[in-house]
Amino acid sequence: MARTKLCGLGTQADVAAAVDTGADALGFITDVEVDTPREIDPERARDLAATVPPFVTTVAVTIPETVEEAVTVAETVDPDAIQIYGDFGPNEIEEIHQRAGVDVIVALGVEDRQRAHELDGAADALLVDSLTEEGAGGTGETHDWDATRELREELDTPLVLAGGLTPENVADAVATVDPFVVDTASGIERDDEPGRKDHAAMRTFVREATAAHTEAT
Repeated sequence: MARTKLCGLGTQADVAAAVDTGADALGFITDVEVDTPREIDPERARDLAATVPPFVTTVAVTIPETVEEAVTVAETVDPDAIQIYGDFGPNEIEEIHQRAGVDVIVALGVEDRQRAHELDGAADALLVDSLTEEGAGGTGETHDWDATRELREELDTPLVLAGGLTPENVADAVATVDPFVVDTASGIERDDEPGRKDHAAMRTFVREATAAHTEAT
């Protein structure tokens, strides 16, 4: 089984439904320089995160250009963790961690093996995603899960698997990669309203992920 993170939440109804699924973590996308229907302003993210009960991890997902911007988002949203995209090194990650007082999840592509090793032990978790040319997530596309599993086996830092995960493929993803957490956003959305969540899909995703078994290594 894998832990689950449901990301890109923007309404109170979606947050409440996500909590009811038994998801381990909820993600709020804020202060990103990309066009996405999932973005909400930091104050809205703070208000939604404040409604999440204990023992469910809240994550502010952002694309900062500087350490200062990352810290500001963390201070405004007041999450349990911050997930960042961008070319930050180990010392910068440590500074964000110390100044913001939250866990730091660093997103990268499966091809960024050298960087993953450089950040191993510095980040609290490494999220392997299918990235755009600009280095953002949310593509809705899968990547090479076999390569991701190899990377996971090389690292001490917990690995979060993202990128194109849906209720239909998450069990296979867990079996192949054996990640610490599986993360989805676009894979649990309604067809008629971009950015809003399909509550039945959220329940199925969490059920399939938590019931999945990993292949023998």
